[in-house]
Amino acid sequence: MLERPPAITLGIPRLELGGRLLFENFRLRLEAGRWTCLLGPSGVGKTTLLRLLAGLVPGALVITDDGRPLAGRIALMAQQDLLLPWLSVRENVLLGHRLRGTRRARAAELERRADALLARLGLAGRERDLPATLSGGMRQRVALARTLMEERPVVLMDEPFSALDAITRHRLQELAADLLRDRTVLLVTHSPREALRLAHRVLVMGGRPARLREVAPPPGEPPRDPADPALLQREAELLRELLASATLAEETGPCAASARS
Repeated sequence: MLERPPAITLGIPRLELGGRLLFENFRLRLEAGRWTCLLGPSGVGKTTLLRLLAGLVPGALVITDDGRPLAGRIALMAQQDLLLPWLSVRENVLLGHRLRGTRRARAAELERRADALLARLGLAGRERDLPATLSGGMRQRVALARTLMEERPVVLMDEPFSALDAITRHRLQELAADLLRDRTVLLVTHSPREALRLAHRVLVMGGRPARLREVAPPPGEPPRDPADPALLQREAELLRELLASATLAEETGPCAASARS
């Protein structure tokens, strides 16, 4: 049974990367069991923020509402699929369980779950294939399956649908919204439509040091209809804001490569 997902507060007193001030007196709160989508121009530090939450980069104070650390409760899906080329699709999906030394008695059960998840992601029949035989979109779906297979209460995703065609992207957004319902999710995306479709909260990050602004999502529960007029109107407004943020970022100079998001 999945444990109750926590609310999370992240604070960054000050963080410089490559000699540039990226965060100062920065605060982010993720609501328990809700999707938060984060947008902003490239280089503003969105990926760095995910790494701070995941404990991969020092410099942040992370507090949960249940008082427990996040270690062991997070699944992170990076921009790159990070599939191991010598493992099959199924073995890549089960990699986390394998590294943790899951008992052999559970192997058959886990394989059934992995295969069922792959089928839902449109990869039935590819369980034994190697990553080199897959398209970029298929590899992205395997990476998504591996993330979902972890069944963590907190999920961090960095542009998980970026390599997919429009139809597959639409379907997998719906599937992820269903499978990650009631989790605490932070999704980084460059797509205003994707954010407005999936989020309970939409945050725009911009400036240097970075600041957050909350944008009201369209009415209704996610996943929303991407053709809804209210969503399309918000998308146009949000796109204008992102263009303004990108222009400001260009005027203040390029961000360090290590903070590129």
